[in-house]
Order: sequence, then C-alpha cells, then structure tokens
Amino acid sequence: MDLYSQLGVKRDATEAEIKKGYRSLAKQLHPDRNRDNPKAAERFSKITTAYDILTDKNKRAQYDRGEIDEEGNPKSPFGFGGGGSGAGGGFRPRTGNFDFEPSGETADLSDLFEGLFSGGQRRASPFGGARKAPPQKGADLAYRLAVPFADAAMLKDQRVTLTGGKTLDIKLPKGIEEGSKIRLAGQGQAGPAGSGDGIVTFSIAPHRFFRREGDDIRLELPVSLDEAVLGSKVKVPTVDGAVMLSIPKGSSSGKVLRLKGKGFTGKTGQRGDQLVTLMLDIPADDAELTRFAEGWPAKGKGNPRAGLGV
Repeated sequence: MDLYSQLGVKRDATEAEIKKGYRSLAKQLHPDRNRDNPKAAERFSKITTAYDILTDKNKRAQYDRGEIDEEGNPKSPFGFGGGGSGAGGGFRPRTGNFDFEPSGETADLSDLFEGLFSGGQRRASPFGGARKAPPQKGADLAYRLAVPFADAAMLKDQRVTLTGGKTLDIKLPKGIEEGSKIRLAGQGQAGPAGSGDGIVTFSIAPHRFFRREGDDIRLELPVSLDEAVLGSKVKVPTVDGAVMLSIPKGSSSGKVLRLKGKGFTGKTGQRGDQLVTLMLDIPADDAELTRFAEGWPAKGKGNPRAGLGV
C-alpha cells in the first residue's frame, strides 16, 4: 500500500485531510490500547512513518516523484536523499482535545499522545525507523481498609498489610470520610519503568452508640430523674475517653449539651464537637415515684405541648 492508502486519503489530499486520517487511525492503533496485538503496533509504526513523510512538503514531493520509498529511503543509490525537513508540515495540539491547527514547526507527534495515553512516543528517524513504546510503570493495586470509628475521628495511624505480606503504618487524611482515598507511591505492581501505586479506600466502621454528623459526633445520654431535676455531674464517653459533664438543674429530656473538640478532625485540622442529647430514663415500676407523681401539686396544670399547637 502506498502512503496515501495507508492513511485512507486520496493522493491529492490536503494537509488537514492527512492529519485527520492519521489522527483517527492513531487513536485506534496506538500500542497503549493494543498491548496484546503486535499487528496493530506494526501498522501504527507504518501510519506514523506515512504521516511524517506526507506532512513534510519536501519529502512528500520526493515521494510523489518516486525519489523515495514508503519508508523515506532513496530509491537510487546516487539519488535524492530524504534527510531534509520542510518548514510547513507541523501541527500544534490544542489543550484538552484533538483539534489541530497548522504551525510553522516541524512535526513532532510526541505531543499528540501526551495526557491521552501513558506517555509520548519516540519520533521515528527520517528513514522510517519504528517507534518504540516507552517502558511502562506497573499497575496500581487497590486496597480497602475498614477504620474503627474512634480511630477515624482522632486520625490514629493504621497498619495495613500489602500484597506480598509487607506491612505499612499509614496516616489517615484530615477530613476522612466514607470512601476517602490515599495513594501509596510505589506500592503497586512492579514494571519496567518502576512500580505502580497502591490506592487505599477507607471505610469507617459504625459505632454502637456514637453517630457522625459532619465533623460533629452525636450521643444520646440516658440520665435519671434526680440527675435531671437536681442537676449533677456524670461521666460521658467520648472517642478520646470518658470525661465529666455537668447537667444543669431542671434539664428536660432532649436538651443538647456540647463537648468542644471531641468530634472528627476536619480538613482544616480543627476538630468538631460532641453533641450530647439528654434522654430522661424513668423506671417503669417504681412505686414511690408513682405515688409522688400522683400527689404532685402541679399535676394536670399547664400544657408542655402548647408550643406544638395541640
């Protein structure tokens, strides 16, 4: 096949049509997309050579006159060498897409694949040397790590065991939440250009009485009638350990008290709070309490639900 047929264009094709034909084929045949298809890699090399020649004005003219072959080599031992490079065959990629426009630079296809594939390709020699794919890093490895609720709140280091038995102590990221990820450089599979990375996805285990709300932690705290009526100091669990909490005199069930700095560590490094909701715990069968309520002077007076419109 001649160079025009290799790119699927007519012999009188414009430079823009040649670039368009090459661009379409290159995306299909690039070695990074055809690792197990040597024929695709061979054809990719051929269309790249065709592109190099046909976008060089001098070489294209030499090829059209029959002075050089499909690899850019002179057809006559005393003939016309193909080493020169014309001024008009370059292109410049626009950022983020494959929309090209002419420029005054010599064609360099390494930019074409930068960012789209795993790396640029080495440019072929003027006489048709095959392009070789650059060495590739090994594949990334995915890990999932379940983190205890309290450890996640305090950003406590976690020990992970990687493939192959290696163990690492890793730091939890600020603002950690369900599905947060970190990258462990060089902890993936080995490859010719170095090892890939380990990608750790975090899952935060639920707690039996704590509940997360943003960077705050919610806790429902049972209190007795006398503690609520008379006020008291009680021991309260937090992710950092138990602390003493003062319950104001005359507290009602549902009252919320705040423990500063006992929540999760946010992205700024500042910790949220623990919000403690008081839950009045009244015994079901306490005869003395029953008698007190029956003889309570305020019994039946006032309506605690008036604010609800009932």
